Amino acid sequence: MSVLKKNLLQFALMISLTSTLGSLYFSEILKLPPCLLCWYQRIFMYPLVVIFAVGIWKKDKNIPYFALPLSIIGTIIAAYHNLLYYKIIPESLAPCTLGISCTTKQIEWLGFITIPFLSLVSFIAITLIMLLFKKYSTAK
Repeated sequence: MSVLKKNLLQFALMISLTSTLGSLYFSEILKLPPCLLCWYQRIFMYPLVVIFAVGIWKKDKNIPYFALPLSIIGTIIAAYHNLLYYKIIPESLAPCTLGISCTTKQIEWLGFITIPFLSLVSFIAITLIMLLFKKYSTAK
């Protein structure tokens, strides 16, 4: 457990960096156009890479105060995107009116791993890591 505690920020950095590079790979290499909700999720994910990198470098214990608002809002947007994608809420509630639809299936690995799903998992993981980091850093 001490290895986990010592490296929470590094795990968060790895997740945010992988998510950022993954989204760029999908759009720039595979040429899959991002929908409007994907853009919003990128807006909340990309700064996390810088926040975690600088926070690790500066040994800042206040990182959750900067990262949690971004990860929580990103989680909400990603959850909404997944509800649309899996048709739990009607597509008429989708904000995607121009360009690609928010419910377009671009990838689907193992029958359930999609781009919106990957985003949701990343945001939830980062949020949980930040809550654990906050708990462990204030317990001292």
